[in-house]
Amino acid sequence: MGAKAKKALKKKLQKISSSSSSSQLAGSGNQKESADFLPLEGGSARKAPETKPLEHKATVIYIGRIPHGFYENEMEAFFKQFGTIKRLRIARNKKTGKSRHFGFIEFEDPEVAEVVADCMHNYLLLEHLLQVHLIPPEHVKPKLWRGFNYRHKPVDRVQIERKYHNKERTLEEHKKMVAKILKRDQKRRKRIEAAGIDYECPEIVGSVQPAPKKIRFGDED
Repeated sequence: MGAKAKKALKKKLQKISSSSSSSQLAGSGNQKESADFLPLEGGSARKAPETKPLEHKATVIYIGRIPHGFYENEMEAFFKQFGTIKRLRIARNKKTGKSRHFGFIEFEDPEVAEVVADCMHNYLLLEHLLQVHLIPPEHVKPKLWRGFNYRHKPVDRVQIERKYHNKERTLEEHKKMVAKILKRDQKRRKRIEAAGIDYECPEIVGSVQPAPKKIRFGDED
């Protein structure tokens, strides 16, 4: 082999080695850019799946058509299986303390609130279809939690009626009370006669005597 042939062979070998090294560098660079996971044996490199941001950041849900008997303690015990509850409130009547059949729950995680809204909407509970919806953060006002952790004590109607019945009345008040009783009695008698029932109603004394003056100890003089 002559000198010219040796030079030509060397040039070809240099070109082949330079092209192979450049292709290897380019391939490794593409793998580093594209591969987020180490490939398995015989497999290709993979990219990590793109994480989508949450569509909703709401953590408060509205619950409607709440049945009787499903109150604060029962609701908290039921919904805490989904996640941590920060606040819970059932709307109640101010006078009677009875449930108004709707309430609100605030969760720590917005994902939990979204899952609850999806799973529990139109859920049949004690013959009631629950209505569950997410409340946007801009619609959550401070007054929405008015009465939070407030255990309402119902008014004792028996005690109120007892005080009203046993209170001391003047002679004029007593006459008005007896007049109302007589008026109701006359209406009752007319309804009994119209129904064709032979019944003799007891008489009610209409005359009212003034109550005797109370004598206290030490007032004999």
